[in-house]
Amino acid sequence: MTGTPPSTSPDKTTASMAANEVRLSMRQWLLVGTIVAGLFLRIPILWQRIEKFDPGPDYRIPYRLSNDYWMVDRYSRHIGEQQIAGEGRTLMIGDSVVWGHYVSTDETVTHYLNQLAGEDRFANLGIDGIHPAALQGLIRSYGRAIADKNVILHCNLLWMSSPQHDLQSEKEFSFNHAELVPQFVPAIPCYRESFSNRIGIVVKRNVSFFGWTDHLRATYFDNAALPSWTMEHPYDNPVAAVTLQLPSADDPPSPEPIARPWTEKGLARFNPPWIELDTSFQWSCFRQTLETLQQRGNRVFVVIGPFNEHMLTDKSLEKFHAVRADAEQWFREHGIAYFAPAVLPSECYADASHPLAEGYARMAKELFEDSRLDGFPYAK
Repeated sequence: MTGTPPSTSPDKTTASMAANEVRLSMRQWLLVGTIVAGLFLRIPILWQRIEKFDPGPDYRIPYRLSNDYWMVDRYSRHIGEQQIAGEGRTLMIGDSVVWGHYVSTDETVTHYLNQLAGEDRFANLGIDGIHPAALQGLIRSYGRAIADKNVILHCNLLWMSSPQHDLQSEKEFSFNHAELVPQFVPAIPCYRESFSNRIGIVVKRNVSFFGWTDHLRATYFDNAALPSWTMEHPYDNPVAAVTLQLPSADDPPSPEPIARPWTEKGLARFNPPWIELDTSFQWSCFRQTLETLQQRGNRVFVVIGPFNEHMLTDKSLEKFHAVRADAEQWFREHGIAYFAPAVLPSECYADASHPLAEGYARMAKELFEDSRLDGFPYAK
């Protein structure tokens, strides 16, 4: 007796459980790529409508967001749209001296300048911890909106005080805002980031979507990647963490409840060697930043210092005066309007370069009354 051979064709149940392969045509791949690219471009723009950002007078980038360069770009665009008496505001750009490391928002140099002007004329675009090499990258990649503006650019000679500050040291060490410095050319000997990470940094500078994700991490997830954050907050909903509330501009970076003069902190006088400007990497970066701002049609006024000369030994003070004289000579030779404030009383400094509130008030008054600012359009 011969039986009927079993059927070799799959039944309906087997067929329904089989994997289905989907192959996209070239046109379909192009469509998918277009949709993804559109999302990458549109999401950061749409987010600015969702997350309220209405900075008032004396606003500065919150300390927690010092590395949030997407936010810096957003703030610079916001300033560019503002008009005072029919003219744009004057941006003061610089490091923590401009930002106001030891003072509140109503004690910064821009606050006192606005007080003297009688209106919200000056905007604080200081970034805590930034140095000339990083500022160069910030202006080029995230400050494109700063064009055809009045700009006061801060020149802090502290960054030329030693080979380490000048990023000339051969020994590897960690420094602030490394993502903003040149990643390939010129080479920075103390910067040892991997090649793949450098490529990622360059891509991030040019794709706003990645800057936006950094903004979310800095604002809502304590600067941690989402997997790390969820490990530290196993019972918290990450969606609920996105409160749409930006950090306060008055959150202080200093752990000191009351800022004190450097003499009350036990800080000693020091003897930095100082770098000749002709060989200084930071000075070269500062000049390139100045050139970039000018090429974009900005009218630039430079402020040198203030530096706490009371902290320097006699030998170092002599070298500092020589470096500052070289800087002033360069500004004169290149037709750059500049201002070098007088040395503040010793008790007006918190450390080597940061004034306290009284120091900022004195500096602002001297700057506002400086005759060289008269030819600076709309500054007063």
